[in-house]
Formats: sequence, structure tokens, C-alpha cells
Amino acid sequence: MSSSVMNISEHLSCPLGFGHYNAVDICILETVVIVLLTFLIIAGNLTVIFVFHCAPLLHHYTTSYFIQTMAYADLFVGVSCLVPTLSLLHYSTGVHESLTCQVFGYIISVLKSVSMACLACISVDRYLAITKPLSYNQLVTPCRLRICISLIWIYSCLIFLPSFFGWGKPGYHGDIFEWCATSWLTNAYFTGFIVCLLYAPAAFVICFTYFHIFKICRQHTKEISDRRARFPNHEGDAAGETGHSPDRRYAMVLFRITSVFYVLWLPYIIYFLLESSRMLENPALSFLTTWLAISNSFCNCVIYSLSNSVFRLGLRRLSETLCSSCVCSKDRDVRDPKPRKRANSCSI
Repeated sequence: MSSSVMNISEHLSCPLGFGHYNAVDICILETVVIVLLTFLIIAGNLTVIFVFHCAPLLHHYTTSYFIQTMAYADLFVGVSCLVPTLSLLHYSTGVHESLTCQVFGYIISVLKSVSMACLACISVDRYLAITKPLSYNQLVTPCRLRICISLIWIYSCLIFLPSFFGWGKPGYHGDIFEWCATSWLTNAYFTGFIVCLLYAPAAFVICFTYFHIFKICRQHTKEISDRRARFPNHEGDAAGETGHSPDRRYAMVLFRITSVFYVLWLPYIIYFLLESSRMLENPALSFLTTWLAISNSFCNCVIYSLSNSVFRLGLRRLSETLCSSCVCSKDRDVRDPKPRKRANSCSI
């Protein structure tokens, strides 16, 4: 066992390693972190996808299209993380290390770009639902939503494509592969290109829309309180409050998801900018900020399951269905036991 661990530590780059003495422990720590995150991301997003398919009430919200797109993108992030996981668990020859590193970095960047663009589109969708409730169904149709999701995937694939032509690193750090850490360097111009066309517009749209959403909701709550104070027995106020409180609660759920996304990704973006400008280069920070950002693919599942009552109901029904199917199969085996095969006389 110790010889195999030493073999892994010799052939893998350990971004957190600060010396030969603790190289083995650092490689084991990296392996545990990456394997655990890979399992949690895949299991969590598979659960979200199954719940959305099994809970019809969740499809009443148009944002379910974007939530499911994020779940699929995060699921592919977990599947992509199997590449560094297998490279840490097994001996790597390094023959195609450069191509593997480039493809892995590109895929991770594209998938997280899809999540970021979906969060921006969700904020715009909630903004239209609250500011234009009468014409919302005409503005936001299933056909337009599908076109928007297709454009998100196309745009995300195109924006990181120049990295294949030597213009810079698409943004993946915490390099598990030695070639990524030593030969594939970031470029300040490419980083500025990504920030101007992806990070900054998405952050601006999200801040603008949620600021106005909560401003309108606060004004509406104040108007209801004033109207109740003037007309305590007026029955129309309760209907007006119930009509807007679900939108406000749902906006709060999506705001939590967006806030956690940027909290986890902000250290990564800051390190990305500092490394591109050659102001900071720290392997430990590279590893920590990268995998902290990737962990957001699992956090979305947790936030949504804890914050949305409809999702919790769908999750409970899904678990009850699975448990009942297991119990029914066991009862069937008890009621109708399989007949034993009669032994052959030759075998006796």
C-alpha cells in the first residue's frame, strides 16, 4: 500500500505540496477532496434531474428550464471531474497529457459559463414576471426559452474556443496535470476578454435585476400594509398579497443560489486575474480556489432542496416511490419464492 502511494506521489503534480516530506500526504488529501466532490456533484445533480422529471408542479415555473439546464451542466462537471480523479488514483503515462489538460479545462470552463449565463437569464425571467405580469406569458414562451438555452450553450462554447489556438488558458487552475501547471500559462488579454464578455455582463445583469425585484416587492409590501391600515376589513388585500408572495419567495430562492455561486467563484475569479497579470502565483491558492468554485455544482442542489417546498415535496415522493418499490419487490419474493433447482444426479 505504501509503495503504491509513493508511486502516485512521484508521477502526479501536487499543487498543495510544499516539500518532499509531506508530498504523499498532500497527494492523498487532493485525491480525497476530488473524489468526494466528484461523487457529491454527480449524486446531487442526478437527484435534482429525477425530481424535476417526477414533480409536475415544478414545471409551472418557466425558470425550471434554466434550473434543469444548470443541473445537467453541473452533472457534466461531475462527470468531467472523473478525469483528474482517475489520474490521481491510477498511474498516468502522460502521453496525451497536453490534450487531456486542454480538453478538460475547456469543458469545465464551458459548463460553468453555462451555469453563469443561466443564472443571469433566471434573474431576467423573474424581473419580467414581476415588472410585466400581464404580458409575461406572451413575452416568455417555451419556444423562446429553448432558443435562449441553445444560444447559451453556443455562446459558452465559442467564447473559450481561442484557448485551443494558443491565446491563453480558459481559466482552469488547481492543475492536477504537470503540463497544465508548467507549460499552459494564463494570458492577461485573454483573461480580460473573458471578464468583459462573460463575468462582468452576467454580474451586472444579476445585480440590476435583483435590485429592482426586491425594490418592487418592498414597495408592494408597503402598499399592502398601508391599505390594511386604512381598510382593515378589505378582502382584496389578501388576494393581492397571495398573488405576489410566491413570486417573492421564489425570487429569494434563486437569489440564494446566485449569491452562493458568486461567493464560491469570487476567490477563483480574483486569483485568475492576479495570476494572469503575473502579480500572484501560488499552487495552494490555485488548487483551493479552483475546487472551491467547482464545489458550487453540488451547493446548488442543497440550496434548492432546502429552500423550495415544492422541490422537497417532489423529493419526498420520489424517495417514497423508490422505497415502496423496494418493499414490494421483497414482499413479492416472500409470497412467491423461487423454486429451488433440483440437483443433478451426476453432480452428486
